Amino acid sequence: MKRILILILTTAITITAVAQERTAQNKPYIDLHPLHFGILVGMHMQDIEFQNVGPQTIVNEDGTEETRTILCDADNWNPGFSVGVTAEARISTHLSARFTPTMHFGAKHLMFHDLSRPDENGNPAQATQDLKTTYISMPFDLKFSAERFNNYRPYIIAGVNPTINLTGKDQDYIRLKRYDTFVEVGFGCDLYLPYFKLIPELKFCYSLSNGLDTKHADELQDAGMRAFTNSVTAGHNKMIVLTFYFE
Repeated sequence: MKRILILILTTAITITAVAQERTAQNKPYIDLHPLHFGILVGMHMQDIEFQNVGPQTIVNEDGTEETRTILCDADNWNPGFSVGVTAEARISTHLSARFTPTMHFGAKHLMFHDLSRPDENGNPAQATQDLKTTYISMPFDLKFSAERFNNYRPYIIAGVNPTINLTGKDQDYIRLKRYDTFVEVGFGCDLYLPYFKLIPELKFCYSLSNGLDTKHADELQDAGMRAFTNSVTAGHNKMIVLTFYFE
């Protein structure tokens, strides 16, 4: 038993020593440049967090009043595609500022549950909407990096991300505002390859403001849609973004 324990301990020490052994560095001076430029591709998941009104009084076309309760939510996280460019400015050994103009192509799937009008089976009537979005985002982030070891260097980021939404149909139930601002945090790792630097990164984005166009109900031509539009008073967008940078 003692011999087995000694063998296991010796093997563990050997593996640890090999793992900590210094190797030849690829592109050893790239982080000393004052500016870095590159491209990025990735995928993201979109969601939106609604604030529902609850019971609301509806005035029908014949003048009668009706109380209806409609709940709205995004029933899943929808995947999308991201592409852009990056520019990074070195501030100090461990700190840099990064600007990454990006386009995010995606959508949110919305589900409305009309509790006041059940179907033939007694379940709430349902309506859906595919809320397509094309964001132009302009994140400004601060990047704090650890010491480089061999050919990798982990880091964390935080910043703000102003966005412009280029899509939105005038006659859908829900329409988002043209402009929004996200706060974002994340982490990643610089991987120094022989010919370029690859940087996988995961970040989480949350909208700081109400992204819902609250005046949209007045512009709807179909009066029957307004109860669905008015069922929510606020919506905060959320995204999880997995990005691969190439510098």
